[in-house]
Amino acid sequence: MWDENKVRIVDVADALGLSTATVSNVIHGKTRKISDRTVRRVQEKLNEMGYIPNMAATLLAQNNSHIIGIVVNDHPKYEGHVLEDPFVCSAINSLSDEIEKAGYFLMLKKVKDIMDTVPFSSMWNMDGMILLGFCADEYQVLRDRIRIPFVVYDGFFENDRNICNLMLDDHDGGRQVGEYLRKHNCLDVIFIADNRLSPDFDRYTGLCDGLERNADFWEIPMHKEERRIYYTGRIKDFAGYDAVFAASDYYAIELLHFLMDHGYRVPEDIWIIGFDDIADCINVRPTLASVRQDVLYRARKAVEYLTYMKKDNDYSVTEKIPVEFIPRGSCEAE
Repeated sequence: MWDENKVRIVDVADALGLSTATVSNVIHGKTRKISDRTVRRVQEKLNEMGYIPNMAATLLAQNNSHIIGIVVNDHPKYEGHVLEDPFVCSAINSLSDEIEKAGYFLMLKKVKDIMDTVPFSSMWNMDGMILLGFCADEYQVLRDRIRIPFVVYDGFFENDRNICNLMLDDHDGGRQVGEYLRKHNCLDVIFIADNRLSPDFDRYTGLCDGLERNADFWEIPMHKEERRIYYTGRIKDFAGYDAVFAASDYYAIELLHFLMDHGYRVPEDIWIIGFDDIADCINVRPTLASVRQDVLYRARKAVEYLTYMKKDNDYSVTEKIPVEFIPRGSCEAE
């Protein structure tokens, strides 16, 4: 009985009376110059001896590694928990399914500096990457540094390069919320976000267009404890508003709990609406109204565009994905 943990290519080669190069070429699929009989002999001996290949070495030796990397911006606002963020988790889960369906392997990395993706992509000979959460200038710089195709989630830049950019129709999502609030005569509205940049600001301008009036914009701190202090200092101000529209479900659910802990009733005293429609929207009480994005559709398109880019180095596209407002209990829809 062979010890499968110790079987080496040289052991297989010696057992067959072949060169290590021949055995290695069969393992790596480089069999064009090897007879069918020899290929069968090597494959049978590999199975008999229980040879387990070094998968990383095998993939790296091939022209196509079948690896797609997912790179997530480990932004300070996540306070070291980016992979616990509900939207990031949902996006990665959907991408994992689509990448596997397409016959690829997934490799995940979180980085604070987008340039850290350069050695990551080359080290593993990746077929492509999908990037989440970086700013416009960083994507453009990265395009000049790596050779492989990549798809961007929510990139806000003039896409004149071979980049595929999958955006949401953030303005329309905000507009849908604004129209719903106007229809129900909820006109005094706060929009909360941790920045005034796209996509959050597009959601705000859409809200104002739907309301047909300006909403107040509260730029909240990125860190949780600082947000608690911020809300505490403005706790009485909430009484002067009909509704709060948050740039994310995470912020909406956090505020929902905070206000209810401080005596506000939702939706009787104030309505709260989020964005993304994460799974927790239906688990909180009252259930959270939100703007739904189709994470599975976006994942499917991301993998599809990577295959296009592998065939055509100049392929480039920006697609704006539609969203849908889903009323729920936090705005008296139930």
